[in-house]
Parts: sequence; C-alpha cells; structure tokens
Amino acid sequence: MITTIKEENGNLVAVFEGRLDTAAATQTEKDVKPIIESEGSDVILDCHQLTYISSSGLRIFLGILKTVKPKGNHVYITGLNEDLKNVFAMTGFSNLFEFK
Repeated sequence: MITTIKEENGNLVAVFEGRLDTAAATQTEKDVKPIIESEGSDVILDCHQLTYISSSGLRIFLGILKTVKPKGNHVYITGLNEDLKNVFAMTGFSNLFEFK
C-alpha cells in the first residue's frame, strides 16, 4: 500500500495505491496525518489505483471526514472501481461522502 499526499489546485489530495487492508492501515493512518492536521483545504481521496478497502480502511476515510468537515471543508472521493463502489454502497458510506 502506497499513500501519497500532494497539494493540487488548493486542495489536499491523498492518492491510494494497492490494498488498504488491516495490515496496511497503521502505516496509512500515519501517512494521512498531514490531511487531518491541515486547515482550510478541501480533501480529495484519489482511489483510482486502490484495489481493495477493508473495514480498517473505511475507518481511516471516516476519520478524515470527521476531522475535515467540522472545519468547513469538503472531502471528495474519486476513482472508485465497481467493487469499491459496492463496498461503499453496502456500508452506507456512499451517503456520507461526496464523489467526483
């Protein structure tokens, strides 16, 4: 699992590559810390190269949302494949996030 954080057009973008499973969750939480600590930027979770997400990964996404949204910013998810869309739909997460 590789997580890259970058700034793009005034937004913070987290690019996820690989499998966001329980084994990768601890490192991924550390990798997204700059997003959680940021102020004043919308966040884009780029999932174009994400192949799998476990409940631990969903918890990380939810943690980002719960931290960013009260600051008045948005969290957008982009690039979900069909399998990931189904996971988000089944868990109700598709109702929590904004998608691009």
